[in-house]
Amino acid sequence: MPDLKPYICENEIVMLKKLILAPFLLVLLSAAQAQNLQTPQPSPTQTIKQNFGIGSIELSYSRPGMKGRKIFGDLVPFGKVWRTGANNPTTLTFSDSVTIGSTAVAPGTYGLLSIPDKDPWTFILTKQLDVTNAAAYKQESDVVRITAKPIALKDPVETFTMQFTNVKPSRTDLQLQWETTAVSLPITTDIDHRVMAQIAEVMNGDNRPYFQAGLYYLENGKDLNQAVAWFDKAIAQNPDAYYIYHQKANALAKLGKKEEARQTALKSIELAKAQNNNDYVQLNEKLIASLK
Repeated sequence: MPDLKPYICENEIVMLKKLILAPFLLVLLSAAQAQNLQTPQPSPTQTIKQNFGIGSIELSYSRPGMKGRKIFGDLVPFGKVWRTGANNPTTLTFSDSVTIGSTAVAPGTYGLLSIPDKDPWTFILTKQLDVTNAAAYKQESDVVRITAKPIALKDPVETFTMQFTNVKPSRTDLQLQWETTAVSLPITTDIDHRVMAQIAEVMNGDNRPYFQAGLYYLENGKDLNQAVAWFDKAIAQNPDAYYIYHQKANALAKLGKKEEARQTALKSIELAKAQNNNDYVQLNEKLIASLK
């Protein structure tokens, strides 16, 4: 009869190895599963691209929540540099030249920092794109430093929010809201001389953008008689364009030619109805009502 002791010992050794290795295998499996776990960001990232002037501005930042905490003067201390968000540094990218305060800013990507206070705040545009804490900030990298007056909000804002407001052809505000505080960074761009140069150039070409040129003149306080003349040429190119008639009526109204404006608006209504565009019917009716 063969001796079974060697086999028994070998089996016992194999079992012992399995018992010893099992906890380590479980740890490795748990770690692998944890790497695949997806959960919501505590401070979600947001990227906003705003067309502005003849270019655009892109804002990238993270949005922490109040979560029952006291924010300004506590979580975000007064008088200290703040990344103006959470997680990664907040950045602004300009595709065209802008002006902030009295400083011209070249196209490019910049870090946006702030120093919150009871009054006023300080906004900083910096060449640094890596500032996530006050210790990393280097004042010699400042491009712009400008103060802004905060205003108190009636209702609290739970999630840190930044947005472009009051967007006009050559001016907009980057507004910050959180807790019960709002504060804005004004941004401007000088595009008029470039647009006027473009108009002068294209009006000497074969394909003349009469409507766009007339609309720019109308909206930017230029020669309204010239705007009307260009709208007439645009209408000759596209006789059924109710929107051109509407803008011509606006120009005539600003010139004080009320009856001509009314007749032009009525023509716009006729064309808009034929093309089932009630929005322009209403716009023209409002314009006519304002002429009385």
